[in-house]
Amino acid sequence: MESSSSLLHHSYFTYFNPRKLGKPSFSYPLMPKLRTRKPTRICSSKMYVPGFGEASPEAKAAKHLHDFFTYVAVRIVSAQLESYNPEAYLELREFLETNSVSDGDKFCAALMRRSSRHMNLALRILEVRSAYCKNDFEWDNLQRLAFKNVDRSNTKLMREYVLETSHVETDTDK
Repeated sequence: MESSSSLLHHSYFTYFNPRKLGKPSFSYPLMPKLRTRKPTRICSSKMYVPGFGEASPEAKAAKHLHDFFTYVAVRIVSAQLESYNPEAYLELREFLETNSVSDGDKFCAALMRRSSRHMNLALRILEVRSAYCKNDFEWDNLQRLAFKNVDRSNTKLMREYVLETSHVETDTDK
C-alpha cells in the first residue's frame, strides 16, 4: 500500500469538462481561471428606463420623497411651535418666506447656520423628518394609491380618446 504523502491530491490532475460537448477542454481546478470575455449584463424582466444616468427612477422618487418628508416635518414642527412657542414659530415662518423647502437638505443646512436658535429648529425638523419617514408614513398606502391613480388616469384618458375619435353619441348628448 502506498503512503498518503506520495499521492497527489486529485485536484492536481486535469479532468474532462463535460459542459463543452463538441470539443474536449481541460480545466485545472487549483489554477485561477482567466476571463476571456467581458461579463454579460444580467437579464431582468423589468423595464429599462433610459435617461436617468446612474440613478434609477426609484432613486429619483426617493429623493423627491426625501424632500417631501422635509416639507412635512416643517409643517409638523410649525404647527407644534404655533401652540407652545409663538416666538420660534414666527422665526420659522420668517425663514420660510426667504428659503424654499424644495431641497430639504439645503433648507435644513441654511436653517442650521442662521443662529443657535435656528439650529435647534433645524435639529427638531431633522428629528421629525426621520421619525415620520420611519414610523408614520404609510408605505403600503402609497403603493396602493399610486396603482389606483395610474389605472384611473389611464382609463379616463383612453375613454376620452375613444369618445372623441368615435363620434358615438353618449347619454349626455341626447
